[in-house]
Amino acid sequence: MLRTIDLRGKDPGRSELLRLVPRAAVDTAAAVERVKPLVDAVRERGEAALREQARDFDGVEGHALRVPAEEIADSLRSCPPEVRAALERLIERLREASAAQVPAERTTRFADGATIVQRWQPVSRVGLYAPGGKAAYPSSVLMNAVSAQAAGVPALALASPAQRDGGGRPHEAVLWAAALAGLEEVYAIGGAGAIAAFAFGVPSIGLEPVDVVTGPGNVFVAAAKRAVTGLVGIDSEAGTTEILIIADDSADPDFVAADLVSQAEHDEAAASVLVTDSAEFADRVRSRVEQRASGTRHSARALEALGGPQSAVILVDDLPAAARVSDAYGPEHLEIQTRDDEGVLGLISNAGAIFMGGYSPVSLGDYLAGSNHVLPTGGTARFAAGLGAHTFLRPQQIVRYDREALEALEAPQLAVAGAEGLPAHGEAVSARFPRRGA
Repeated sequence: MLRTIDLRGKDPGRSELLRLVPRAAVDTAAAVERVKPLVDAVRERGEAALREQARDFDGVEGHALRVPAEEIADSLRSCPPEVRAALERLIERLREASAAQVPAERTTRFADGATIVQRWQPVSRVGLYAPGGKAAYPSSVLMNAVSAQAAGVPALALASPAQRDGGGRPHEAVLWAAALAGLEEVYAIGGAGAIAAFAFGVPSIGLEPVDVVTGPGNVFVAAAKRAVTGLVGIDSEAGTTEILIIADDSADPDFVAADLVSQAEHDEAAASVLVTDSAEFADRVRSRVEQRASGTRHSARALEALGGPQSAVILVDDLPAAARVSDAYGPEHLEIQTRDDEGVLGLISNAGAIFMGGYSPVSLGDYLAGSNHVLPTGGTARFAAGLGAHTFLRPQQIVRYDREALEALEAPQLAVAGAEGLPAHGEAVSARFPRRGA
């Protein structure tokens, strides 16, 4: 249960911190070798390969790979009213927050007749993936779909594994979310095969190739994304969830414990990390974590995650040291619960999403905060962003010069072209201004 990494009295550099922070042992490169035959099979044999994979991995045969649109809408009949109301509230908040991520078109004017317009253009078609293993994820469906819709993506397709107990349909909660988001193109396809189907298309079931694939999944889904990157864009190679909490002895140990356990219930490889400058506070949290984890519904899963190498209590000398540890870790979810939350925030650079104070738990961000819960994992928050409307947008520059504006740049254009040994680059400008008497 929550091993201890004691960094007090030490001043590790960046490279040492990167080595010391706890990580789950995930080998995506090895997984790529395992999924490559599955991806190749879908590219070469389409629907037949998908049906074989559904039989082998999901235990389902003879089902319709594409869910009829009327069944998507009809699924809402089984949705409890309180769940529907909560999902609709999630959609409302997420739409508002996602719309704020869409940059306005901007024009830069260098001179009369010399402008560049910066616009953000959505991709044409997106494939959204929703897992169907240890839990159903209607919230993930909405995080992906609503963000793409806010960006203006005109065509969305959703794939989720066929459920043996559901007549070969995706989990009913996934269908609820699809219906509420207005999705009509849904496929009962899971795992690496679904990612390959998005990338290559499967004409026999009406699945056209997409431009971008997004959505969480296990290591094999991540590996399949890596295998098709370059043919399509991806959001990230999402790994198992992780939470890092920076807290001092002013924090409520039960709040901290509850938040650590909330992420540990996701998966046996989930990472729960506490960074604190108080050994006494760490002991109180550890005691409450054990109590909470032992009593929760998924106790076996949570206890294994909390006792794994990816989870730990890290003791540091002070809060600036805690911030350095956090930045080296680059957490998917960062909570700050200290006497000076804003001061600590000012020291933080790397995090997927940041939750401030005792009343902003990560689990709120998983559902109803209005933020997106598809976030960079495995330390990639050091260079990557979470999912948002921006994931589906491409910046494009529209260059517009008139004759006079171009003529004013002829001489410097010729100078740079000459320096680079590419004279035709200059001549392409000079050709527009034939000299008198030439």
